[in-house]
Amino acid sequence: MKTEKLPQNHFTETDLQAEWTLMLKQLQRKDGFIFNAVKTFKLVKEEENKIKVLYPSDSAKVEFDKISGEFFNHFRSKVHNHSIVVEYQRDVENLKIEVVTKRKIFEKFIEKNPLLKDLDDLMKFDLT
Repeated sequence: MKTEKLPQNHFTETDLQAEWTLMLKQLQRKDGFIFNAVKTFKLVKEEENKIKVLYPSDSAKVEFDKISGEFFNHFRSKVHNHSIVVEYQRDVENLKIEVVTKRKIFEKFIEKNPLLKDLDDLMKFDLT
């Protein structure tokens, strides 16, 4: 499809974020699995016609790919810009969700109150 003759209107970061938030709300109701996979993605307007998608893992990107076509087609139509290019970048550092176990929570409490370590040694808490 040739895009030269299609509109190339300006869009803002706010336009992008508003549509992404709307898409996430719809996904949350429609498909919880995909929502959980893509809710930490960050979409950033890089240049006039370029959107960078920051994603945490390849498996999450696979889920994003299921909805990305629909989202970007809708967004291009909404902002009347059919020259938008999407670039993907893996961003493990900023988007990683830490799995917090009972043991990790307890270790954070130990940092604040070292006496809890003695109590754990004495009582041998089962924090699995």
